[in-house]
Amino acid sequence: MSDLTLTTTRQRPFDPPDEIAELRPKAAIHRMTYADGHLGWLVTGYSAARAVLADARFSNRPERMHAPIPARMELAREGGFRVPPGFFLRMDAPEHTRYRKLLTGQFTVRRMKELEPRIAEITEACLDAMEAAGKPVDLVQEFALPIPSLVICELLGVPYEDRAQFQEDTKVLVNLEVKAEDAIGAMTRISAYLYGLIQRKRAKPTDDLLSGLVESGELNDEELTGVAFLLLVAGHETTANMLGLGTYALLTNPAQLAVMRDDPSAVENGVEELLRYLTIIHLGPLRSALADVEIEGQVIKAGESVMLHLPVINRDPSRFPDGEHLDLTRPATGHLTFGHGIHQCLGQQLARAEMRIGYPALLRRFPGLRLAVSPEEVPMRSDMSIYGVHRLPVTW
Repeated sequence: MSDLTLTTTRQRPFDPPDEIAELRPKAAIHRMTYADGHLGWLVTGYSAARAVLADARFSNRPERMHAPIPARMELAREGGFRVPPGFFLRMDAPEHTRYRKLLTGQFTVRRMKELEPRIAEITEACLDAMEAAGKPVDLVQEFALPIPSLVICELLGVPYEDRAQFQEDTKVLVNLEVKAEDAIGAMTRISAYLYGLIQRKRAKPTDDLLSGLVESGELNDEELTGVAFLLLVAGHETTANMLGLGTYALLTNPAQLAVMRDDPSAVENGVEELLRYLTIIHLGPLRSALADVEIEGQVIKAGESVMLHLPVINRDPSRFPDGEHLDLTRPATGHLTFGHGIHQCLGQQLARAEMRIGYPALLRRFPGLRLAVSPEEVPMRSDMSIYGVHRLPVTW
C-alpha cells in the first residue's frame, strides 16, 4: 500500500495543496491509496497527464473507477455514479462520439462570436443591477453566477426564472461532503425538471438548442434529459466559479488587475493565464485503465484508477516556467483546465467569451473595486469539486 492519500486542503487560496505540489519534482506519476483501499495512481506531471487524457485505453465510465476521497464512496455505493442516458461526459467512444457529434456545431468559435453581443448585454445588465443594489455586494450573487446562468439558460431554452432550484441542486451535486441521498435527490429533481421542459418543447418548440435537438429526432426524451442536464450544470457552475475566483485573484494582485482592465490586447491571453493559474477543477479528472498501459516508465495495470491533479499539472515548470506566479502576459495556452483528448470541454469557447467580456467590463465599470473584507475572510470552496469562492464581498 502507498502512504500517499489525496488531500483537498489548501494552505493558500490560489495554490494547490503543498503535499501534492511537492510530489511533482520527484516524479510525474505516483502510487496513491484511494478511499476504499484501492492502490491506484496520482498524476502530477504535464506530459504524463496529456498522455493519459489522449489514450483510449483509459475509460471515463464512473462505475469502473474508485473514489479518491471518502465522501465520494457512499455516493458510489448508493448507485449515484450510474450514467444516465445522454450524459456523454462520463461515456467512452463510440457512445460518447455519437452524442458529442450532435452538439459540436452549437459550440464552435464562430457560433460563440455570434453570441458575444448578447453576452455583453447580459453582463452590462448585471453590472447595472449591481450598481443599483449599492455597495457592498456579494460579487458571486450579483455578477459571477448570474452571467453564465443567464447565457446558458438562453442558449438551451431554460426559463431563467427557474434558476433558484437548479442552482441550489447544482451546489449539492458538487459538494464533496454531501450525503448520497441528498446528491441523488438533487439529480432526480434536476432530471425531472428538464424532462418536463423537454415535453413542453416537443409540444411547442422555440428557437433554442434543446428545441433543435428535440426536432432533430436523433434522441429520445431520456437521452435529451441527460444531455440537457450536463449542459445546464456544466454551463453555469464552472464559469461562475472562474469569474468569482478570477476576480478575487485580480483584486489581490493590483498589477495584474491593471493589465486586465487597461490593455484590451492582453485580455484573451489573460483569461488563459487565469484558467491555468487557478485551475478550478479541484478534484479529478479520473480515469480507469482498460488494459496495461505504460506512461513515462510506469506500467498502469488494467483496472487501476488514475487521478490527474490539474492544479499541480498546470504549474509544471517543464511546460510553464515560473508557473507558480500569475502573469497575464505569459504565453498560457496549452493548459489542461478544459481537459485534453475526446473529453475536452465542449463549452470552452463559451466560457472564454464570458470571461473575456466579463472581467474587463467589471473592472472598468468599478475602477475602485476592492474587497469589503480582509482576504483571509473570503470563504473558499475547498469542500466542492469545482473550486472557487462561496462569497466575494466587494465594495468600490
